[in-house]
Amino acid sequence: MWIRSTMAYPLSFALTAVGGLIVNGLDFVAILLMFSRIDALGGYALPEVAFLYGLSALAFGFADLAIGSMDRLGTRVRDGTLDTLLVRPAPVLAQVAADRFALRRIGRITQGTMVLGYGIAASEIAWTPLKVLLMPVMLASGGVIFCAVFVAGAAFQFVAQDASEVQNAFTYGGTTLLQYPPTVFGKELVRGVTFVLPLAFVNWVPAAYVLGRPYPLGLPEWAAFAPPLVAAVCCVLAGAAWRAGLRSYRSTGS
Repeated sequence: MWIRSTMAYPLSFALTAVGGLIVNGLDFVAILLMFSRIDALGGYALPEVAFLYGLSALAFGFADLAIGSMDRLGTRVRDGTLDTLLVRPAPVLAQVAADRFALRRIGRITQGTMVLGYGIAASEIAWTPLKVLLMPVMLASGGVIFCAVFVAGAAFQFVAQDASEVQNAFTYGGTTLLQYPPTVFGKELVRGVTFVLPLAFVNWVPAAYVLGRPYPLGLPEWAAFAPPLVAAVCCVLAGAAWRAGLRSYRSTGS
C-alpha cells in the first residue's frame, strides 16, 4: 500500500530518492576532503576506508529500508494507536516495520553500492573463493544485525516512550562509527562494539580478513566467519526483548 501510494507521484519519488542519495553522499565527501590532506587514516588508505564505508552503508541501508519505521513505535505507544495493530490478524512487529514504508531509502543503498564498488576496484585485495563467498554473507549478516538493533531499540520504547533518539544513537550512530577504521578509536569503544553491541561483526572483523588487515583486539582468524552466528544470537535476544516489551504494554489508560 505504501509503495503504491509513493509511486502514484513518480517525480516526487525520484526527487526524494535522488535527494537522499546526495545527502548521504555528503558523508563520503567529508572523507574525501579528509584524504585530500592525509594519505592514510588509522593506517587505512582511502580505498580501504571506502570498502568499510560501503559495507556499513549497504548493511544499514537494507535494514533501514526493511525495518527503519520501528523508531515510530514510541509515538504509537504514547498516543495509543498501537492498540489498532494488536487487533489485526498479523504480527505486530511486521505491521510496525511496514508502517509508512519509505521506498525513498533506496538512495542510501545506491550510494553505499557505489562507494563499495569503488573500494573493491581500488583496493589491492588478493581475492580467493572464500573471500568472494564472504562478501554476500557479510552484507546479509550485517543487515540482520542492524535489524536486531532496530527491534531491540523499539522494545526499549515500550518502557521509555520517547526514546527514538536513543535508538538512533545505536542505529544511525552505529553505521557512522563503522564507516571509519577501528584503529582510530580507543580500545574501550572497540571492545564495546565487539562484545557488548557486536556491530564490529558488520564490517570491521570480516573486512579485516578480506583486506588482509590485523583483526580488532587481536581476535582469532575464524572470527571473520562468525557474523552469521552473531546475527542469529542478536535476533534471538532482540526477539526476546520485543516479546517482553509487547507483554508489558498496557495502552494509554485513556
